[in-house]
Amino acid sequence: MRVLWTPEAEQDRVDIWDAIAADNPGAAVRVDELFSDAAARLSVYPKMGKTGKISGTRELVVHESYRLVYEIDAETVWVLALVHTARRWPPVKSGTHV
Repeated sequence: MRVLWTPEAEQDRVDIWDAIAADNPGAAVRVDELFSDAAARLSVYPKMGKTGKISGTRELVVHESYRLVYEIDAETVWVLALVHTARRWPPVKSGTHV
């Protein structure tokens, strides 16, 4: 299977890189390599992540602080988001109350 990153997921990756690299460039490289390695594994084992909180998605914890959210569509794995595990997921839509 091929793995494609949505523009939103690519932006998440850049944002994570920037945040980590500001304090520790080496750590940013290591975390980004985890994202690349996870995507490579998904190309071979697309169902390795657990069923996601959003219908039709799957989630793979790639680091204790980050989860990769993806969906499988025919022969493509679409990476939808990289989410910090401390963040609420899925996000609450504005205007709604919990």
